[in-house]
Amino acid sequence: STETDTLTWINWFCSLPGHEYFCEDFIEDDFNLTGLLQLVPFYKEAMEMILDVEAEEDEVHRVPDVSIVESSAELLYGLIHQRYILTRQGLQQMYAKFEASHFGTCPRVYCTQCKLVPCGRSDLPGVDTVKLFCPSCLDMYVPPSSRFQGVDGAFFGTTFPHMLFQTYPSPTNLPMPAPAPSDPSKREPTTPTTSLSKVYVPRIYGFKVSERARSGPRMQWMRMRPRTEGEIDWTDDHGVPMSAVEEDGKGGGGGGGEGALFEDDVEEEDDAEEEEEEEGG
Repeated sequence: STETDTLTWINWFCSLPGHEYFCEDFIEDDFNLTGLLQLVPFYKEAMEMILDVEAEEDEVHRVPDVSIVESSAELLYGLIHQRYILTRQGLQQMYAKFEASHFGTCPRVYCTQCKLVPCGRSDLPGVDTVKLFCPSCLDMYVPPSSRFQGVDGAFFGTTFPHMLFQTYPSPTNLPMPAPAPSDPSKREPTTPTTSLSKVYVPRIYGFKVSERARSGPRMQWMRMRPRTEGEIDWTDDHGVPMSAVEEDGKGGGGGGGEGALFEDDVEEEDDAEEEEEEEGG
């Protein structure tokens, strides 16, 4: 037989440009198929196309256009794929792709080329195209190639990346803990280790730009997620990461008057306010 004769519908679909993210598998069970009958038009015909089952003659006449069935088959396979990659076998296959950098690396500098996984912003089709999730900065990015703009994000869903890293909690590409200082006097045994997440600090002529400035950094604490049990306990007790409190103590917490450009300006305004309060008292 020729290569064309042995090419299944699933092989063909996964070989299309932009479909490299898909797992080339199909499991026909209740978990994968529940509720899809109401979402996919010509469900039976679409299922037969996916499984390479020859349609009956009366079904062929019932369908106004074969392109409609093809579109339904793509939608059906994508929604089944969303559920399949949450199964043990699907997670194993997707994690193997992740380990092989099949989905690319994070464009953020401080993520040091952390590997990405595909995800969606919604579990319903037609909302948005596929995105890429970074387990280091916990953010989503648009795929670098335009060929993925036609892939529905619902075919991967919102649950997959987080289920993957709950099942495989130690990605090999996440930043490793920094070694402890050799000088015991420089260690801080009473407080948790500083967060490993690196955050870009904007500067003008070497001075930190205040968060209150118009061009200042915004919501840096979101990058400062806890990495150790000590940091997690600290965050639970105080409501913010310890690293955010440390930065605030250095003048990096965004305090001070509105419009201050540099952190030094913030500190001077704080001192002036304290002097006014003392004189007023």
